[in-house]
Amino acid sequence: MHINDYTEEAVRLLKELISIPSVSRDETRAADLLERRMREYGLQPQREGNNVWCLSQDFDPARETVLLNAHIDTVKPVSSWTRHPFEPQQEGDVLYGLGSNDCGGGLVSLLQVFRYLQDVEDGMRNVIFLASAEEEVSGKDGIVRALPLLPHIDVAIVGEPTGMQPAVAEKGLMVIDMIAHGKSGHAARGEGVNAIYQMLDDLCWIRDYRFERESPLLGPTLMQATVVNAGTQHNVVPDECRAIIDVRTNELYTNEEVFDIIHTHVSSEVKPRSFRLSSSHISLSHPLIQRCVELGKQPFGSPTLSDQALMSFPSFKMGPGSSSRSHSADEFIRISEISDSIDTYIQLLGKS
Repeated sequence: MHINDYTEEAVRLLKELISIPSVSRDETRAADLLERRMREYGLQPQREGNNVWCLSQDFDPARETVLLNAHIDTVKPVSSWTRHPFEPQQEGDVLYGLGSNDCGGGLVSLLQVFRYLQDVEDGMRNVIFLASAEEEVSGKDGIVRALPLLPHIDVAIVGEPTGMQPAVAEKGLMVIDMIAHGKSGHAARGEGVNAIYQMLDDLCWIRDYRFERESPLLGPTLMQATVVNAGTQHNVVPDECRAIIDVRTNELYTNEEVFDIIHTHVSSEVKPRSFRLSSSHISLSHPLIQRCVELGKQPFGSPTLSDQALMSFPSFKMGPGSSSRSHSADEFIRISEISDSIDTYIQLLGKS
């Protein structure tokens, strides 16, 4: 097959996927389609829940193993769509549809590259293609359910939309629940202990604190108070104030380390919802990153979260499309972006 043939097949499959609603935790039909198409390609896919993967036909545990990963789920369509989100519409080079950019384009491109590497019997390294579920919600039935079933992986390429530039670092996420306790009383009598006031100093500290270690790729670790709730009625001093703190860690801090710093400085009770969505990065000296640079690509740091946060091995994001189009109305990807990505992936992973 010629490269153009792989592109045509990628676009055909993407249109089929767009037409099947696959909002997170409801990806069964999309996974069914992908598994069926992979069998039609002559591949032997495996499946766990709605995660579908395939190992290269000449898999050799002694060789380096590269994981090609992208997700099949989407967010819910926003109300401002002017087109039908589940009807693929192509206008010239542009293909509209929910999930076309995030990250259907990367998904179908990486699958066709996996096929290409099988067709040419490359033999340089092992390749695993994995279409993962529940990425948009970091769900328990997503990639974390599939990874334990895969062989050892040395490095992963995640097909999120980056304009085919390598995102070599990615911010982590930690959500913290903060609770201040007071004592209820009558507002007119000035009785009780106001939990809102108890939390004020902590909120000011959250606003003003600057973490010492700043990354050249990801900048500083950031935290924001994004939700605050307290009180039941105007004349009752509130005995509890709750806040949600959104923390975005750079690769120079672990989530646990940042939590310990917060816990030390605030008087309110703090509880992390999870430590598992860590910042990720790969060395600029890694051969695949060096190859990207040879191809004229510019490594950068990404502020957005992906399944990389759940990978214990080196990984980087590089896929067709633009992150700015993700989760937006009238989402689209360009056919030329898909074609370019297939060609670039092959140059990156092929014998040349």
